[in-house]
Amino acid sequence: MNRACRRGPAALGRLAPVRVHVVSDVHGNAEALARAGEGADALIVLGDLLDFVDYHDHGNGILGALFGAEQVGTFAQLRREGTREQTVAFSRSLWASLDDPAAAVDEAIREQYATLFGAMTTPTYAIPGNVDAPALWPEFAGPGIRTVDGEVVEIGGLRFGFVGGALLPEAVTPRRNGAVWRPYLRTREEFDTAAARLRGIDVLCSHIPPAVPDLAYDVVARRPEIGSRALLELILAEQPRWSLFGHVHQPLTPRLRAGRTECRNVGHFKQTGRPYVLRW
Repeated sequence: MNRACRRGPAALGRLAPVRVHVVSDVHGNAEALARAGEGADALIVLGDLLDFVDYHDHGNGILGALFGAEQVGTFAQLRREGTREQTVAFSRSLWASLDDPAAAVDEAIREQYATLFGAMTTPTYAIPGNVDAPALWPEFAGPGIRTVDGEVVEIGGLRFGFVGGALLPEAVTPRRNGAVWRPYLRTREEFDTAAARLRGIDVLCSHIPPAVPDLAYDVVARRPEIGSRALLELILAEQPRWSLFGHVHQPLTPRLRAGRTECRNVGHFKQTGRPYVLRW
């Protein structure tokens, strides 16, 4: 495992200049992840470790390995241009072509997690995104890697509040049985309850953005992602220094201010390979 860092975790409690690197939407880029903590006191990972569907190289990712680039290309086109019903029907036809799709996906996820968690530097604070399987994280998060979904943690004298996952779309009921792959989508009530616990914070860390149209709109996909109203209300009430998030790969704007809070999309790490640098 790569365990390099600029200072040990004990130094983070002191009121001294601190540098933290933040990444989101890693999507399988373990090589860049292994370098993401270089020169930093800590690394923060805001989710989407898995490369499930690689929209840039259809032969990569879990779907690419299982079904090939051509089928993934069709799936990607339906995601961009088709209806949800068309996309779901095509997806189900792909899974039906495998003898044991659940076992194939589980094996592929575990293989990626072994590589990705092995690439993280220490200390790392991580939350899952919607393209993650958080139930498996305890198997792979070794010493120095903390999974902090729903927690408030002090780093370098500041209080960081963390909430992972994404919102389940309204009127969508997740399949409870027989689902081959279930993304980490939370009901609005569950997500809002988790966000409400993050009080007295200096930095808000989430996978999805607050519900601000310019932060939630993806200019390449040409559609809005679902932002959280609860996160926006928390920002307005708590006025943390920063609100950090990912999820939207190509936002209309990567940053704006809400009162005293700097709201910042930390970037699509899979493509940039560069962490967002936080200093205080």
